[in-house]
Amino acid sequence: MNKNRKTRKHVITRRIYQAVFFFTFFCLIVIFLKGCSPKETVNISSEGKEIVCFGDSITMGYGVNKGEDYPSHLRKMVNLPVINAGVNGDTSTEALKRFQKEVVDRKPLLVIIEFGGNDFVSKVPLNETVKNVEEMVKKAQSAGAMVAIADVGTYIIMSDYSREFKALSDKYNTILLPNLLNGIFTNPSLKSDFIHPNARGYQIVSHRVYRGIIPYLNQNALIHSLQKNKKSGPQGVFQ
Repeated sequence: MNKNRKTRKHVITRRIYQAVFFFTFFCLIVIFLKGCSPKETVNISSEGKEIVCFGDSITMGYGVNKGEDYPSHLRKMVNLPVINAGVNGDTSTEALKRFQKEVVDRKPLLVIIEFGGNDFVSKVPLNETVKNVEEMVKKAQSAGAMVAIADVGTYIIMSDYSREFKALSDKYNTILLPNLLNGIFTNPSLKSDFIHPNARGYQIVSHRVYRGIIPYLNQNALIHSLQKNKKSGPQGVFQ
């Protein structure tokens, strides 16, 4: 009898220790996750499996060979499928027509939206560009994806686009990738023509994108890891 009572007491004590351990572990992870992300973003627990880079010639990789575009470099850094959905000469107005098929239907983990340059050259009104990008953001978030808005404005041109994209990012809690072309646009050695980066320039762009999105990718991976561990239960701890 005493032996059975001691056994039950041992089991209860062990379970208490397990509960305390997992609660403490969970709290530490939450603190860690909050510290790693610059700000909250919608759909941080996205179930998607790939990244879609949706944009114009900057995303497509105009002026360089296949595999030298920024999405190709990014693919090697994140170890995830990265889709290059960039189209040369695309304005945000034209791009919105293909957004459903090339982005929403894929149900991605993350969408990186990059537009503005062709809108600026084609004299598309800024408010129309913002409205188009806003519609893309809403569609992507409704499909369960995280969204990153890529800002290709510089301090020399398109600074008004930068301000509007930041406001849009704040409004919808997206990731913001600011000033991707700073230091490239004014450096001929990093460009293939008057506007587009060369191979080295795109490599720099990819590193800037990576630094902007990796805290959120890590947070997403940790959330899913915790959910998986929660389903499997605490068996095997303190045996």
